[in-house]
Amino acid sequence: MEPSAAVVASLKMSEKCGSGSQFASAFAGEIHGRERPRAGPFYREEMTLEHTGIAPDPRYAYPRPPFQAQQQEVPGDTREMDPRPDHGESSYVGSGRLRGRRALITGADSGIGRAVAIAFAREGADVALTFLPQEAEEGEEVVRLAVDAGVTVAAFVGDISEEEFSRQLVDRAAEALGGLDVLAFVAGTMPTIDGIERFETETLDRVLRTNVHSLFWITQAALPHLQPGSTIVTTSSQQGFHPSPSLVEYAVSKAGIVNWTRAMSGQLIERGIRVNGVAPGPIWTPLQPSSVPNEKIEHFGEEAPVGRPGQPAELASAYVFLASQESSYVTGETIAVTGGTVLH
Repeated sequence: MEPSAAVVASLKMSEKCGSGSQFASAFAGEIHGRERPRAGPFYREEMTLEHTGIAPDPRYAYPRPPFQAQQQEVPGDTREMDPRPDHGESSYVGSGRLRGRRALITGADSGIGRAVAIAFAREGADVALTFLPQEAEEGEEVVRLAVDAGVTVAAFVGDISEEEFSRQLVDRAAEALGGLDVLAFVAGTMPTIDGIERFETETLDRVLRTNVHSLFWITQAALPHLQPGSTIVTTSSQQGFHPSPSLVEYAVSKAGIVNWTRAMSGQLIERGIRVNGVAPGPIWTPLQPSSVPNEKIEHFGEEAPVGRPGQPAELASAYVFLASQESSYVTGETIAVTGGTVLH
């Protein structure tokens, strides 16, 4: 395999996996030189598009509700969703906007994290991807897609709600990529709790450790690696601004991320490091069938002015912008990608 298409190191940070990980054996020497993805938007064949000028009507660019009832176990699986989400596998075409960058992306197996991983790799960034053990099969698919882009890819399986893993992850990623320039925090958990009667401290603690504590652990561990010009991109949510009653724990964590982004940007700009975030609205990811009841799944996203949920691919360019030099005068900001719902 050519060095530029190498897959580096990998799985659980434990003695059980050691250096002979399944990722190394699965990917080494067999994935390179594949056809470049075609340009242009990706649409399902059965979809009817209404064109206005050179672009499709955004209301009909992707599937609209009603959707079929569907439930999954946490954390969910993209392959079992109907319709299947679009992460940019067949649509995202890069132009070298992140060439030479080295990015750590959490939650890269599915949803928004998968779309970000594909976009970053196709924009030329070397990427270190992390996901849970139960997400490893989907993670392998993302590794292959990133390798196809001709960049260096490192994959790490573990749980960022665990402090030890989070801190070790940074050094392992920096070692694999030869440094770090970008942190993209996408991983998150979203339990649905119907009422305060069902509140459990353990659930809240899990949400905060995954969604908020990990930002502190990973950023602190990454500081020795991040030079002036580095960037951090967080993922909050529309829920951090307009919380739903059944998502209190999640909304609290996402509001915390908005404020972490603003406050940390003030700290780190003194080091020449920018910190920004993306606030997604209703996005069609495995979080939905694994965390949202069927009656809401069937009508998911219809409350957005666009009238449908967003696809992960529709967020990727926001992360690329914030990770690139194009956003050099932007820090402390959160970009809303909500299908028209106004947050600020």
